Amino acid sequence: MRNSRPLQSAPRPPLYTPHQRQRRDASGWTLVQGVLAPVQFLIFAVSLCLVLRYLWRGEGHEAAVVSVVVKTLALYAIMVTGAIWEKVVFGRYLFAPAFFWEDVFSMAVLALHTAYLAALATGALGDRPLMYLALAAYASYVVNATQFILKLRAARLDMARLDMARQAPPARADGAVA
Repeated sequence: MRNSRPLQSAPRPPLYTPHQRQRRDASGWTLVQGVLAPVQFLIFAVSLCLVLRYLWRGEGHEAAVVSVVVKTLALYAIMVTGAIWEKVVFGRYLFAPAFFWEDVFSMAVLALHTAYLAALATGALGDRPLMYLALAAYASYVVNATQFILKLRAARLDMARLDMARQAPPARADGAVA
């Protein structure tokens, strides 16, 4: 006989404990991350246009190269400050359980961007292959940025649930709402 109730998964634990949320909200590193993330995205968008312009038209090679270097430096800045933020909020520089998979993928993003710089510095790749490497790095960045956006959305939903629970009238011992 089948159970007529739909299957329900166990509720996901909140992203932050109350103490972690307090540390997050009190940290200046939260503001730094909030500023660097959209700045890095803007740099990415401009650089992506320059890289694609070079690949499609063969124009603006120098501008494309410089833009990828600037994007990579912005990535390093957000990675270092993000690790500090994670230490302040979660007590470890990387791979805190709440952001484990985002940090794992961030390492791949960092590796691809660093490979670009290494190939540029050593001349290991020609101009077009170097731009394809930049595109691979950028694709990994988009995936990683999406991970973080989804995580931030989950944190906002957690906060909304917490606010709703605080506003709900208390239940009586017999289960009725007071």
